[in-house]
This record gives sequence, C-alpha cells and structure tokens, in this order.
Amino acid sequence: MKLLLVEDNIHLADDMHNFLVSDGFVVEHAATLHEGIKRINIYHYDIVIVDIGLPDGNGLDLIKKMKSNNIDAGILIVTAKNAIEDKVHGLDLGADDYITKPFHKSELNARIRSILRRKKFNSSNILTINEIKVDTLAAQVYVKDNPIMLTKKEYDLLLYFMYNHNKVLTKESIAEHLWGDHIDQADSFDFIYNHIKNLRKKIVNAGGKDYIKSMYGMGYKFCE
Repeated sequence: MKLLLVEDNIHLADDMHNFLVSDGFVVEHAATLHEGIKRINIYHYDIVIVDIGLPDGNGLDLIKKMKSNNIDAGILIVTAKNAIEDKVHGLDLGADDYITKPFHKSELNARIRSILRRKKFNSSNILTINEIKVDTLAAQVYVKDNPIMLTKKEYDLLLYFMYNHNKVLTKESIAEHLWGDHIDQADSFDFIYNHIKNLRKKIVNAGGKDYIKSMYGMGYKFCE
C-alpha cells in the first residue's frame, strides 16, 4: 500500500511517516500544496492524507484537483479540532474520512484501514481471486485455503497485481509503487523480475495457477 502524506509540520510528518512505514506502508511526503499536486499528477497512491492548513494554500484544493483529474485514491483529511466547516466541505468534495488533531496513531491506522476496505475490498478484509485469498488484516496469503509465506515485497507485489487485475502494469509503475522515493537509487529493474519469479513459484508450488503474464515490451498483467 502506497500513501502520500501532505503535511507541513515536519515533526508531525516525521512521526506519522515512521509509524506508517513500520506498519508496512510505502509513504511519500509533500510539505506544500504545490508539491502534493505535483506528486498526484505523476504517481499513483492508494491513499492521500492531506492537512487542510498548508503554507501555500488550502488542502481542499488538492481534493478538488484529484476529483477533476479522476484520480482514484482514498482521501483522509487532517483538520484542526474546531474546523467543522472544513470537515463538512472536505467530505462534500469527495474525501472519504477525516481525522482531527491531536490524534492517536491507532486512530490514524484504523481510519486508513477503513478507507482501504471500503475502496478496495467492498468493506471486506478479505481479497479473493479464484483460489488465491489475502487476509489484509493478518497480512496472510492463502492458496486453496493453505497459507503460504511471502516476503514483504512479494506480498505487496501480489496485492498490487490483484488490485489491478487485467490491467497492464509497467516495470516502472511496479518499482515506483513498491519502493517509492527510494527507486531512484536502483540501477535497473532486474530485481522486479526476481520478485515476480519467486512469487509465481510460491503460488504454483502451493497448487495455484500462474496468473502473472509477461506483456512483451509493456510490463506485466495479472489475468484471471
């Protein structure tokens, strides 16, 4: 799962970033409205967490931009304690939920998970495609109801494929989704092939089908 955190308070942003990364998310940070808009226009995110009060504008303008560009990502707005109008306006614009400062990390986690369930899993914690089942709360993958052990990258890769089944995913989009800002440090995308090879092997060895198809010159597709 890849998140964009749009927050100008550096201390709060660092605290949220470290917590979310420790919880298994890939997190990128933007400190201004301008940088947030730039990122959503270039990269794909599962959820955007946006503070309403930004130094160069209102976080609600980011929501307007996302909706006008048909960007399909969950939106969690961060508001001040008494900002009732901002909460209402944000939800009217299309935000999925809000959280009020100050908040506990457990509440942040719960609201993010709730948005993911509603948008990705039709309010279910279980994602299923044929004989492959993923319990997203337990981070456990099953093939024909038998659990299989995946590395974190293999697990994230499988989820990314299943969310986007029957869509062609380029190597660049896969790498950027899994590694975020750190992808610039990679010399090539050869590591993607190794992760895909290992994921395929584990699924097939457990009795599943190989749904990951190579699209020559384009990338990969998870075909049912």
